[in-house]
Amino acid sequence: MSSTPHRPHALFAMGRRHRDALFPSAAVDRLTRLVDLDPRVVAEDFDRIPRLADVEILITSWGCAPLDGALLACMPALKAVVHAAGSVKHHVTDACWDRGLLVSSAAAANAVPVAEYTIAAILFANKRVLEIGGLYREHRSTLDWAAHFPGFGNYRRTIGLVGASLVGRRVLELLRPHDFDILLADPHLAPEEAQSLGARLVDLDELLAASDVVSLHAPALPETYHLLDARRLSLLRDGATLVNTGRGSLVDTDALTAEALSGRIHAVLDVTEPEVLPPASPLYALPNVLLTPHIAGSLGGELLRITRSAVDEVERYCSGREFAYPVTRAALATSA
Repeated sequence: MSSTPHRPHALFAMGRRHRDALFPSAAVDRLTRLVDLDPRVVAEDFDRIPRLADVEILITSWGCAPLDGALLACMPALKAVVHAAGSVKHHVTDACWDRGLLVSSAAAANAVPVAEYTIAAILFANKRVLEIGGLYREHRSTLDWAAHFPGFGNYRRTIGLVGASLVGRRVLELLRPHDFDILLADPHLAPEEAQSLGARLVDLDELLAASDVVSLHAPALPETYHLLDARRLSLLRDGATLVNTGRGSLVDTDALTAEALSGRIHAVLDVTEPEVLPPASPLYALPNVLLTPHIAGSLGGELLRITRSAVDEVERYCSGREFAYPVTRAALATSA
């Protein structure tokens, strides 16, 4: 005789607008078949939440309050945190690890659109699409593009990736069909593993000096703060493009602004330091810089990929299986 499936009590913990965007009725219906969940209850600050002591699974996302020791004391039954977003650093505290909570993240799902944005940026950068589009808009259609942009195009260009993160690895996968030479800098990677990913492992300075496009996928850690400072930015070859979809703190904004103002390099920046840049920043107006407002990650219909990942993890937990995308304390120390 089969046993009754475990049906734990679950709670949404996130900003209400994120709950509404991430969990449409079909996703809520699937969740409520798996867990005991009141979809009308969304914990933004955990005040006056009914049955808080019974919660076994927290389904979190952007806007979740930090899960500190005092809050965890109010949830003695809590065993798992399923994060319907990327990094868990904003709300999973040391108290969670000390408690032995199981933690899952949809970072792999969120990495997909970031990698897609990055690939588009790389291909457009080498083809000089933004510059040519601007000149064409000025009705300069008679220019000899090959003469104006010597060597432009994507064949056999060198692409340098900084960081073999989830996004970095996804970018490497998407680069494989193209005729690129790919370099990778990551202090936590062995040359053999880099080779298996389709790249050649080099140190950061060599990568910067050799690449036509440099794309940043390192986490924001104390040791990566201003990883690209004035000295390292000066190593970029003339005409190279810097793509940053990682963290704004990886780049010294003042040093990058000086390089971009000189016209020597190009930049595609989805993240900056600070975020948002002040209105007077020259980076807004430079023709060799594309600024976007942190849109590389999941937005619009892409959020449903995150939703599916999170609900899949809840289903795995309820059936007694391990998470497909677990987060550990040790791994978090070197990731975003």
